[in-house]
Amino acid sequence: MADIHHLLTKELINGEKTKELSGVELSLSAMASYPFPYMPSLWDNRGNTLIFPFSYDTRENKRMKRVHSFQESISSNNNTPYRGGGGNNDSNDTSNSSMMSRSSSTNSLSNMQTMQFRDHIWTYKQLYHAAEAVEEAAAAIMEAAEQENRATSEEGEADEMRLVQLLIACAEAVACRDKSHASVLLSELRANALVFGSSFQRVASCFVQGLADRLAMVHPLGAVGFIALQPPQPPPLPMMMNIMDVGISEKKEEALRLVYEISPHIKFGHFVANASILEAFEGESYVHVVDLGMTLGLAHGEQWRALIQSLAQRAKTHQLPKRLRITAVGLCVERFQIIGDELELFANSLNLNLEFTVVKSNLENLTSKDIKTSKDEVIAVNSVLQLHCVVKESRGALNSVLQTIHELNPKVLVLVEQDSSHNGPFFLGRFMEALHYYSAIFDSLDAMLPKYDTRRAKIEQFYFAEEIKNIISCEGPARVERHERVDQWRRRMSRAGFQAGPIKMLGSAKQWLGQIEACEGYTVVEEKGCLVLGWKSRPIVAASCWKC
Repeated sequence: MADIHHLLTKELINGEKTKELSGVELSLSAMASYPFPYMPSLWDNRGNTLIFPFSYDTRENKRMKRVHSFQESISSNNNTPYRGGGGNNDSNDTSNSSMMSRSSSTNSLSNMQTMQFRDHIWTYKQLYHAAEAVEEAAAAIMEAAEQENRATSEEGEADEMRLVQLLIACAEAVACRDKSHASVLLSELRANALVFGSSFQRVASCFVQGLADRLAMVHPLGAVGFIALQPPQPPPLPMMMNIMDVGISEKKEEALRLVYEISPHIKFGHFVANASILEAFEGESYVHVVDLGMTLGLAHGEQWRALIQSLAQRAKTHQLPKRLRITAVGLCVERFQIIGDELELFANSLNLNLEFTVVKSNLENLTSKDIKTSKDEVIAVNSVLQLHCVVKESRGALNSVLQTIHELNPKVLVLVEQDSSHNGPFFLGRFMEALHYYSAIFDSLDAMLPKYDTRRAKIEQFYFAEEIKNIISCEGPARVERHERVDQWRRRMSRAGFQAGPIKMLGSAKQWLGQIEACEGYTVVEEKGCLVLGWKSRPIVAASCWKC
């Protein structure tokens, strides 16, 4: 609306410059009192008000107030005979005729100018009325849009509530092996859980896939009509195999890279782990890192690049280690070796001696003898989102891995895990816990990426959806996504002979969160000696340090 008023003012100024109006003055006093400074009252030479363009009383009373015009005043004077006192009447008549002729010419010019001026005023009046109409229409449109947004928001909340009810009812039907009821609910869920919908619709689509897969394993294929149309499900993962060791598909590899670049979940674990390892290596000449899972198989070993660079930067004030060894544990030997070769070249460019080796073994079969160590070196064990894969019902597999780590006598063990309870004995409990946890993750992705961003779809469908389906559809050795809470890990580590090493880096962690420009909503808090990354008070990832 301000632009329209500016345009009206500009048009009025230009009109006044091009049309010279004789016999008309602009009253400064009227301009001062009139609320629209660019539309003053108009006065004639005698001080009579000619035109007052707009009424100040009400919006409805916007017509022009007309008083006696200059032309009418001249006409009324001409109708009165001239009565001069003395002199020749003929001469007076001649003089009067001459005066009348000049007056008539002047009046004609004044009349034309007055008519032109009134045309300008009428034009500006129409522009003003049009501007008011535009303003009123804009206000009506904005009010209608706000009402529509409120209605849409309320409708969206109702739809999400309905979707939650459908998911829980379907999970109950699947748990009870009620195939007919589950089939109906899954059909309705598929129609409402959209991959490119709201954050909850997208997370619901992943849970629908998990429920369908679980129902397919409970009942023979073809028992539920629409499931028979799906391709056969792949066999469960072999026992004694880490989930990251089965070979990373191209889609999952790309999704993992996007998670690392966009989301702070994995970077947070790397930051805390590297800070703890640097503290343990301070002043040491021979240092050794044992990496379980080789940081999820990220293509270029980002965590260790950052560690190597930090060690090189500390050379100005600290002694540079004479040797750094990194041992990667896993079955993807060729993949890990490629990463190791790149790291060695990077370390050499910074004048740091790096030795990289790969131990071909899954975590459950790993022994302390598989890892070559020396007496003069300090060992640090790194586990980022790995140990939950060996948590089983019997706890024997995890205890075996922790015993192997204890035998290495590391100066520090860094443990980074998802802070959620997805390993409960009851399916419905795991389902509800996972629904809360991954709803928070999808909500964070919704805040970081646009709605139709393909990167977000890849992250959700090829990374987090795989975790969700494993939690929901798998049981026994095939279920490897067995995330647990910090308190549960604390009890497990204490029973294995480890002591908690408090992490005193809350301030630096918050500063790091600001440096990476994480989306507003992420928080870092200290909880019983652990650092926890959360999204809107919901814990996501927890990092802890342990000593023998």
